[in-house]
Amino acid sequence: MNIGELLDKGGLTMYPLLLLSVLAVGTVAERLWFWSKVFLKERDIVSRVLDTAPRDWKAAKEIARQGREQPIGRFLLSALTLESPAPEIFQLALESSADEELANMRRGDKILEGTITIAPLLGLLGTVSGLIESLSSIRISDLGTQATTGVTLGIGESLISTATGLIVAIVSLSFYRLFQAFISNQARTFRKSGNDLELMYRQAWAAGSIAASADAASDDSTKPAAQSGT
Repeated sequence: MNIGELLDKGGLTMYPLLLLSVLAVGTVAERLWFWSKVFLKERDIVSRVLDTAPRDWKAAKEIARQGREQPIGRFLLSALTLESPAPEIFQLALESSADEELANMRRGDKILEGTITIAPLLGLLGTVSGLIESLSSIRISDLGTQATTGVTLGIGESLISTATGLIVAIVSLSFYRLFQAFISNQARTFRKSGNDLELMYRQAWAAGSIAASADAASDDSTKPAAQSGT
C-alpha cells in the first residue's frame, strides 16, 4: 500500500495527520542537527575557558568569544565580557544568560507537544467518522449475510487513521523526551561550569588581581590624555 492509497483509505483526517508528521519530522531533524553541534564542541570550549581564566582573564574571554556560536560560549562570554564587575554582578550575568540559552534550546517543543496531543485525537476522529459511515449502511435484515462484507472491510480501513495518529504521536513523544533529557543535561553543564568560573572570579577578586588589572587598564587609557595635556 503506497502513501496515496493510505491517505485515501484513512479518510480526510489523514491529511492533517500528514501535515503534523511533516512538521514533527522537520522539527526533529533540526533539533538533532543542533544538538549534534552542541555536543561536539561544548566540552572543548568549557575546558579551555576554565583552564585559561585563572592565568589570563582576557585570553579566557577571547576563547569564549570564539565559541559564541555555541550556547556554552555565549553563556560564559556574558560574564567575561563585563569590565571588572563585582562578583554579584558576575553571578547575575551568568544566571541571566543561562535562562536565555536554556529557553532557546526549547525551540520546537511546542510543535512536538501539539503533535503529541492532536495526532491521536485526529486518528480517533477519523476512525469514528469511518465507523459512522460504514455502520449507517447496515440494515438489520443484512446481518449475517454477504451484504455486511463491505461494511467490515470499511471498519477495518477506518482504523488506519487511529493507527497513524498513534504512530505519529509515539515517535514525536520519544524524541520530545530525548530533547528534554538533553536540556536537563545542559542545565547541569551550565550550572557546573558557571559555578567553577564564578569561584575562580571570586578568588581573583579577593586576591585583588581583578581590581589591579582594571586600575592598570584605566591608567594606560589616561596616560595619552595626560601627556597631550603637558
